[in-house]
Amino acid sequence: MMDRNADAPWAKFDPEAYVDANYRSPLEVDLLIVRLMRDYFGKSFTDGAPRTARGVDVGAGANLYPALSMLPWCEKVLLLEYAQPNVEYLEKQASPAGFDTVWDPFWDQLREHPAYAAVEPRGRFGEIVRVERANLLDLDGQRRWDIGTMFFVADSMSECPEEFRRGVTCFMGALNEGAPFATAFMKESLGYQVGDHRYPAYRVNEERVRESLADWADDLEIHDLHHMVREGHEGIILALGRRNSAIADT
Repeated sequence: MMDRNADAPWAKFDPEAYVDANYRSPLEVDLLIVRLMRDYFGKSFTDGAPRTARGVDVGAGANLYPALSMLPWCEKVLLLEYAQPNVEYLEKQASPAGFDTVWDPFWDQLREHPAYAAVEPRGRFGEIVRVERANLLDLDGQRRWDIGTMFFVADSMSECPEEFRRGVTCFMGALNEGAPFATAFMKESLGYQVGDHRYPAYRVNEERVRESLADWADDLEIHDLHHMVREGHEGIILALGRRNSAIADT
C-alpha cells in the first residue's frame, strides 16, 4: 500500500534536524540552485522595477533560500507550510530578531546580482515575510501570486502519483499568468529520514517533471542536476519557467 500525504508524521517533523542535515554546511548543489534561481528571476524582472510583486513559497518547510530569492521583487512574501513544527521554525526566522546565520551563505550567492545587493536581507525578510499554515492540496486557485517557488514538496509528501500531480496543479493554479516560478524535485527518491521519522516520496525523473509542468508553463527550463546529497535518490531536478494562460482545475 502506498503512503499518502495524510499518513506521514508531519506533526513530528524536526526542522532543526532537517536544517543540520541539509543546510548547516551548504551543499554545492543548493548553491548552484540558488544561482540559477537568482539569474532566472533577475532576467524576469527589471532591476529598476518597484517591489510590488506578491510572492509565495508553497510547502516552505525549514528552507529559507526560496523565499530569499524573491526578496528584491516583492512587497509581500507568504510562506505556506503544513507541518506545525516547520510553521514555528519559519515564524521564528521571520521575527524581528532576524533569520539564522545558516542562511547567510545562500544570500551571499544571491547578492552577486545587483538587485539583491541593494537589499538588506534580514530587515526586508522580517518586514515583508509572513507565515501561514496550509496544505498544498487544499489550495483552490482563488488566491493568486506574481512569483512563486515550491521546493521538494509535491514529490516529497506522498508516494501516490495522483497526489503528486494534484500538488503540481495546485501550485501552478496559485500563480498569476506570467508569474515566474522555480520548483525543485528529488530525482527517483525512495523517501527520506528526518530525525527519528521516515517520510514518503513519489519517484520522479526529468520526463515526469516536464510532463507535470508542460501544460502550465511557458519558457520551461529543466535542469537535471546530477548531485547526490544522501542515499536513496539519483539527483535533483530544478524547473524554471513562467505561468501560462491555462485555466487550473483545482
